[in-house]
Amino acid sequence: MRKSQITNWCHEMIRSQVKTGGVYVDATMGNGHDTLFLCEMAGECGKVFAFDIQKIALESTRKRLGERGFTEDISVVTDGSECRGRIALILDGHEHMDRYVETGSVDVVCFNFGYLPGGDHAVCTKKETDLKAIRTALHLLKKGGMLSLCIYSGKDTGFEEKEAILDFLKGLPSREYTVIVNSYHNRENNPPIPVFVWKEE
Repeated sequence: MRKSQITNWCHEMIRSQVKTGGVYVDATMGNGHDTLFLCEMAGECGKVFAFDIQKIALESTRKRLGERGFTEDISVVTDGSECRGRIALILDGHEHMDRYVETGSVDVVCFNFGYLPGGDHAVCTKKETDLKAIRTALHLLKKGGMLSLCIYSGKDTGFEEKEAILDFLKGLPSREYTVIVNSYHNRENNPPIPVFVWKEE
């Protein structure tokens, strides 16, 4: 798999900037690729919270983690109850992550905006809940923590969501946050945009 693929690029950036054994959030669980990466970052001492509104995503992620030996560490939360275990797979919208995660405790939050690969394209992230989730994630971050955002646009997802997210991030106070927007300069057909946000220490 190419290191230039957006998810691999984001993982490399996280790995270079964030300590292992911390607290991590996958705000858009999907098929569990980011969740698995964060579980490997967490090791024996860290904790991972992963969110999605689709049961198929939760089951796909649980299966992926189980295949990598994380079965005994997983708790599944489908009713808003307390998270137990080192890895919590939560059936809830990412805009509600502060119901489960302590403010100021998180090292990194990952977002992948769009729809579930292989799933129903009609079920996708929306700008209204995206922006609420990003605001919430910023509060959850500890100082020095970061957000990783993969933003897709065009075809099914359109451009409104992308522009709303980028406009919001551009307005963040520069003394409190650093926002880096990347681009694939030589790719056609609206390639995804990797974005990183750091909370200043």
